[in-house]
Amino acid sequence: MTGFSTSIAPAHLPEPAPPWPLLNAIARIADAPLGRIAERLREAVLPFAGGDALVIFTEECTGRPQKKAGSAEVVAKVSIAELQHLRSSLDGEAAWSGTALIAGRERRVLALTYPPSNALLVITCPDGAAGSEADSLDMVRYLWDLTAHRIQEKVNDAAPSYLVESRAASAERLRVTSELVDLHSTTLETLLAAARSSALDDAAARASVTDVAARALVELRTHNDRTTDLIEEPVASAFERLRDDLRPLTRFSGIEVQFIEPPLNGRALPGEVAIAARAIVRGLLLAMMEQPEVRRIRTQWDCDGENLLINVRDDGNGGLSTDAPAMGRLQRRVQALAGRMEIDLMQGWGADISVTLPLDAPAAPGDVSGWNLASRELEVLQLLAAGQRNRNIAAALNISENTVKFHVRNLFRKLQVASRSEAIALAHSRGLR
Repeated sequence: MTGFSTSIAPAHLPEPAPPWPLLNAIARIADAPLGRIAERLREAVLPFAGGDALVIFTEECTGRPQKKAGSAEVVAKVSIAELQHLRSSLDGEAAWSGTALIAGRERRVLALTYPPSNALLVITCPDGAAGSEADSLDMVRYLWDLTAHRIQEKVNDAAPSYLVESRAASAERLRVTSELVDLHSTTLETLLAAARSSALDDAAARASVTDVAARALVELRTHNDRTTDLIEEPVASAFERLRDDLRPLTRFSGIEVQFIEPPLNGRALPGEVAIAARAIVRGLLLAMMEQPEVRRIRTQWDCDGENLLINVRDDGNGGLSTDAPAMGRLQRRVQALAGRMEIDLMQGWGADISVTLPLDAPAAPGDVSGWNLASRELEVLQLLAAGQRNRNIAAALNISENTVKFHVRNLFRKLQVASRSEAIALAHSRGLR
């Protein structure tokens, strides 16, 4: 019998289909505006962790440090104090599960941190909906890291309108908290006085009431301090964060970057000013580093009690392009905080850029309806009042310098003034700055 052999081609195995639901969830996180990023993250982690609510706590967003989605009971009641206490109790752990006080009662939670920004993710009543526990946790960790990084990027590159809204929200939160402190402090101090009164014979009752009220007062004051800490950052630590953020860039660029630190006793910066200041300096450094002849850049911060003063200077030949889109975006960030940017280009000697950012939100403008200004004329007047030149106003409003001059002439006529200085003085008298 003659033997023979037959070769059998291996069966063609179909390639696994791409995990489209997960990929689509990641894409939605990447594209989400800050106001909806918690909702998008919850959609993505539900198959892996379940849970009835998700809360993000990040101090990068000074106006709205909490971002929430899910159960109305949790979303409506969770407090900053609870989240701060949970984060501090983690003691450096990247992921933790257990029972914690959230939204007024003890709940099962899964908590994850993001060390680069000290952000916290809390999922209440997790159930590990799919896969092994380790695999599910790894996927939640991946999605959380992606989200926290995107929040950092979005805040750093925030549009001017976001900075204005953030500042307004921070100021309003501080105002409401201060009112609550005043109200409850008066109530509790009255309670203490009554409990200590000699007219009350029950010594045990007085002692108990005194103890409860005293602890409530301490807790209320502590809550106020925490709220203030959230919307302010010491100028020295804000500058140190800038140095840390820029360290990878400066390490590999081949350009020497010198940091001149602000005074340690400088006034604390509102959160949105600190974030904007770091983004502005980072943008200026990147623009300066694009010049081939630059070898050294110096950045300096200072405080005069009312403003953060920023100076960035390079040793190039003064060829920095002030018309570049990136410079226009930086100008708009500065203007959103009622600040000023002055650019001095010295041919053969480099660029010297000074930025002034007010630490206090501008006062609410007075009534200017009697001037009968068109909306564009009011925008031009606001930029005039901020000390901007025609060229900068044109760039900020995306109009020509000739159009700016046209609006300025109309402003002079309607305000009945004869010069820019008179127009600026009149605008300042109505709270426009």
